[in-house]
Amino acid sequence: MTTTSVYIDPAREVPRLQPLKAWRHMKKLIADKEDTEQVFEIIEALNGKATYRDFKRFMATPAGQAEFAKRLHLPPILDNHEPLHELPEGSVGRTYVEFMEREGLSAAGLVAESEKRPGKLRGHKDDLLWYGNRLRDTHDMYHILTGYGRDALGEAALLGFTHSQHGGLGVSFICFMGGRQVAKHAPREADIPSVIKEGRRNGKTARRLIEQDIIALLPRPLDEVREELNIKPPVAYQRAHEVMRTHGLDPYSDGL
Repeated sequence: MTTTSVYIDPAREVPRLQPLKAWRHMKKLIADKEDTEQVFEIIEALNGKATYRDFKRFMATPAGQAEFAKRLHLPPILDNHEPLHELPEGSVGRTYVEFMEREGLSAAGLVAESEKRPGKLRGHKDDLLWYGNRLRDTHDMYHILTGYGRDALGEAALLGFTHSQHGGLGVSFICFMGGRQVAKHAPREADIPSVIKEGRRNGKTARRLIEQDIIALLPRPLDEVREELNIKPPVAYQRAHEVMRTHGLDPYSDGL
């Protein structure tokens, strides 16, 4: 992969594509968008070699190799809220901790959701598992950096961004279906397809977030970091929210 020593368990098998399984879990996710366990099931059923390819791309960069050398386990750091509250207002870390507390989330909670089921990725204690964990543990930080919220449309657009950065048919499928479900209930003027396209486009033009030193970003101004990483503002997403509200709809309603 690179000159850096990487260990992938030789007993690890590449997950085969299982579209029917993905559809079964998608129906459960549509019924309850907060059922995070279904997201992991769908991704495993459809992603195939995507994580392998993405890890190879990560390790081909000096920034990726630097993060790999540290092999930080992010959840305990991100769940230590007191020092994050002490960071300046408008900083990445302060914005993150306020978001997590407002939403009732924790990094450890996402870990617990992912570990409810063994899964192909989790079955081997190797470096690919570390990378898969890093992808998982940075998800809520992606919300902060991109400006996409935890409403159904925000999650779908963020998955579009994520797919452009990392690939994976499973991620793309959830993105497509999420946008489709919102479009069923949102006014046509909200132009939901444009929101999803914008998320994908922003993911293509931004620098790879997975390769960033997350700890070093925490004290820095969020606006400065977004500019440095070329993360474009989610204009279509914000406009869609405005349209929904003018029609008396709450973008964060379970009905959307």
